[in-house]
Order: sequence, then C-alpha cells, then structure tokens
Amino acid sequence: MIFSRDILLHYIDTNCLTTWFQPIFSRNSGVIYGYEALTRIRDGIAPVCSIEKLFQKAQEEGIISSLDMQCRENALCRAMELDFANKDSQLFVNICPATLMHPEHRTGTTDDMAKKYAIPLERIILEITEQEAIKNYDQFQRSIEYYRKRGYKIAIDDFGAGYGGLKMLSVVQPDFVKIDRHFINKLDCFSFKYNLVDAMATVCHKLGITVIAEGIERQEELDIINRFGIDLLQGFLLERPSPHLSEMKYEIPSARQESYECVDAVVSPCMIGAIHQFVEPLGPSDSVMTAFKRFHNQYDIQGIPVVSGERVVGMLSRKRFLEHHLIGPHGFGFALSQYRTINEILEPTFLMAEATTPIEQVVALIQSRRTEILYDDLCVSKNGKYLGTVTIQALLQTITKKSIELAKGASPLTGLPGNEFIQRMVGHLLKQRITFDICYLDIDDFKPYNDHYGFERGDDVIKKVARLIVDVVQPDGNNDRFRFVGHIGGDDFIVISRPHLSFPLCQQIIADLQQLLPVFHGKQEILDGFYLATDRQGVQCRFPLLSLSIGIVSTEEITVSSYGEIAYLASGVKKMAKQRKGSTIFTNRRIQGRS
Repeated sequence: MIFSRDILLHYIDTNCLTTWFQPIFSRNSGVIYGYEALTRIRDGIAPVCSIEKLFQKAQEEGIISSLDMQCRENALCRAMELDFANKDSQLFVNICPATLMHPEHRTGTTDDMAKKYAIPLERIILEITEQEAIKNYDQFQRSIEYYRKRGYKIAIDDFGAGYGGLKMLSVVQPDFVKIDRHFINKLDCFSFKYNLVDAMATVCHKLGITVIAEGIERQEELDIINRFGIDLLQGFLLERPSPHLSEMKYEIPSARQESYECVDAVVSPCMIGAIHQFVEPLGPSDSVMTAFKRFHNQYDIQGIPVVSGERVVGMLSRKRFLEHHLIGPHGFGFALSQYRTINEILEPTFLMAEATTPIEQVVALIQSRRTEILYDDLCVSKNGKYLGTVTIQALLQTITKKSIELAKGASPLTGLPGNEFIQRMVGHLLKQRITFDICYLDIDDFKPYNDHYGFERGDDVIKKVARLIVDVVQPDGNNDRFRFVGHIGGDDFIVISRPHLSFPLCQQIIADLQQLLPVFHGKQEILDGFYLATDRQGVQCRFPLLSLSIGIVSTEEITVSSYGEIAYLASGVKKMAKQRKGSTIFTNRRIQGRS
C-alpha cells in the first residue's frame, strides 16, 4: 500500500490511533514519577508505516498540527479512562513545535481538553521535541511562556539530537530535559558519550533542571546513569510501553560511592571533591535567625551553603553575615533582620566547583575573586548537585601535600614525573575509559654520544630535550592529564595527549630538536652531518647527529587494559621507528612521518 496524504487524513479523521504509556521512574525511590503518552496504531488496523514515519509524512504534507492535536486528545482521554487523576504521578505529553507555530493553532485548546478529561494542568508536562527546526524563536518562546503561565511544566525531548541544542535550552528554560537515547545507547562502551552525558547532566542540574535518561536498555547503562545522579529513568530495561498505567516499583541499585583522587600528585589531578566536607545547608526561605543560631552554635564553620532542592543558590559568609545583618552599620542589624529570610540577604557571588575539578583550576578561580570574598569557603557539587564545602585552609594544606608528593616522584635530573607516576597515570586513564594517545620518545645513539662528549654534556642533552618536550606539549604551563610529559629514565620520555593531537606534537618536537643540534654538536660535525666516536666494541665509527625515534599508540585504535600492555605496544612501535635513520615517528594509526 502506498502511504499517501489521503491515508494519513483517514487515520486522523477516523482516529485509528490510540495511546500507550511508558513509566518514568524516580532514581532515588524507584517509584513511578510519571508516564509518557506514546502514540500507537489501534489493534485490528493494519499499519502502513511506523509512528515516526507517520509524523514525518504529516510534517511534509503540512497537516502535522491536526495529527498532533489528535494524539494530544487521545493521550488525555485514555489517561482519564485509566483513572490517572487519582494517581500520584505526572503525565508527559509530546507536542510538536510546528503545532505551536501554526497560524491556525488556537490557544486554550489543550486547556479545554484537560478540563474535559479532568486532568489537572499542573500534572501535565509538555514534551517539546528538539529534533525539529524552529524558524521563529521569539514566537516559539511566547508560545512556551503561555503554557507555563497556565500551569503546565515544560520538557525538552531528544535533547542533544536536534537543531537547537543549547539555544533551545536557553529559549525554553525547561523544567525537564530528556537526554536523547542515542547518547544513552552503549554509554559504557564509548568514553565520548560518557563524558557528553556527564556534562549535559551537570549543566542541567546547575540550572535547576530535572534530567531524564530515556532509552535505557542495558544494566551497564543504568549503572553509569545512576552514578551521574540523573533524576528520572525511562527505558525497556525498566519497563516497556503498555496500554495500561503500570503500578510497579523498580529497585534502582544504589550509586557506588564516587572516589575523588588526591594522592598521586601528577598521576591524576587532585580533585576538589576529595577534600570536601558536608555542611548541612539552609534553604532560601529559612529565616536569618536560623542562620544566626547555626553560626552561634557551630563556631568552627566559616560558611553555610544555601541550597534550593539540590542546587546551590548562594553561600553565607560568617564574617559578612554577622557584620552586615546582625550588627549593621548603625548597630540595628539584629532588630532589622529578625523577620527576614535568607533569600532577602543572599549575596549573588559565590564560588562553586564540580567535584572532579583539579585543585589547580580551583586555585586559579579563587585568585580571580575580589579581595573581600577571597577567603570565603567554596561549594562543591557532584553533577551539578550540592555535595559539600571546602575551606581555604584545607585547600592550602592539600596543595602543600601535593607539592611534596610531586617532589618525591620526580626524576632528579629533569624534575619530570618518573616511571611510577607514569604507570599510575596510564592506569587512571584506562580505568576512566578515557581514550588517549601515548608517545614513547627515545634519543637515538645516546650512549656513544654520552661516552664521547662526557656525562656532563649527556645530562645537559637530557635536560634540554626534556625542557623542549615540555615547552611543546605544555605551553604556558598547561599541565593536565591530556598534556602529560614523563621521564621514564635515561634518554626515554613519555607524552600523553588527546587522540589525533599526538602526531603534530611529535612533529613539532622533532622540528625544535633540529634547532638545538648546534648546541649539542660542534660546527664541523653539523657541516659533516655526523661525528666520530667509539662504539661498544671499541671501534671508531661515524654516528649521526642526535635524533628522536618516537612510537605512538592510540587507545582509539585498539583496546588495552593495563599499563604493561600499552607499554609493550609503545615499545614495539618505537622499535619500528628506530629502524629508520634520522628522527622518525611511527604510529599504530599507520601514519608515518620522518624528519
């Protein structure tokens, strides 16, 4: 059967469609938070296409508004038939942006439907799909605001998969965001998806938006989503759509306790979450007197976070709170503040960092603060939700400890992280499922150079090559786990970088080494292109000027599970590079370069 406009109109006019419901579960309790209304073709009617293609055809034919309104009414009608009004849950109803923008769209239609089927407006969540291009954002925003003022809540569906992205987020300012199933699918297998979902959840939580993960089909996906603190869960793993309203409760496994490393100074950045302390927060509606009693009874706390829901909205500093609101400039602060709420006195400026933020970045943020708030406690969040606070004293103690650890593990000659640190760094990245490139750099024929020129000159070469590598890989002191330089020992170095960045970095290192050759060799040797020295058998031979053999292994290309495995592979590709004369790069990406 050819799927035509007439068939589509027949489906709408005769209402060949019905509604099924898929439950959305609360991650914290496992109970059903709400149901998404999903359009299905009625039993006994031969489907001409999938529901997705049905909507695509309606969009093409310019009758999406009629189809959308029919589906909306079906959802509310069926919810009434299933006694939804007497359940403690929300109803998620899909709505096409094109319907809101349609010139014939009549305001109040959804209100009339909700009243007709006895569904309270405040329990209806309108899901706006992000996959449709919006031509007029001003008009779209006005339409959204109309619904919001009427009492509806707003959700963005398929977030991350459509046209608008962050612009849609800023225009709609939704109550809920549904992360598209594309990002959830095999979340445990792809580090890029892992980091994207983590980032999306964190941003939404910081904005006070409830996050829903849809399309969960595997336990491994659920485990990671649980770790991210995503609020609501939906997918076939939990329960499939049904023509009825499910009553089940799903046992959500507890999120494993996240550990934030703060021991190995350069192996993994010391995270601010490792040194946080939980301080019981206050709410914006609490009284100023409640805050005063907390400071009076707990003399050891210098700051109290103010949290709405799980989102940090401010921080009370003991010193300024007491000076400004309990004493005041004329001594009447106590009397004036007795009946005020915290929200009335809350300062807009406070510092908050994600638990996974390296302390070096936090220090840079603190140094940029104004003098009067320089020593305030900072708030720590996990995926955008309040976790605890960190005092400046605790931060300074940690930095001091880290500096000592760094000194212990550094190479005495170059000051770079040594072999033990390198091993733990690689292990950390593998554990986090982060893809990276590792470069093994070896100075060619270094022993005869060392024997010929002497150990002092040899040490100078190693130090200058180390400095050269650091300058290329970590310009302006950009020292993070994706721009890591280590000294294995002797004339061997390690560079860790993001995938695809390693090859140009190594090319630059080789180019810069060429500029240093006049420092390492005499003028005549530079002209000759070699120097004479005794080999291991005591025979005088020609040796080429100093060069580098570099082997690169990318964890994007192969799966590795340990440092030993990746070290073996890196050593192998480095040997391939050594088979060629001059500075050479050999990589398991099968790209070869030579200088």
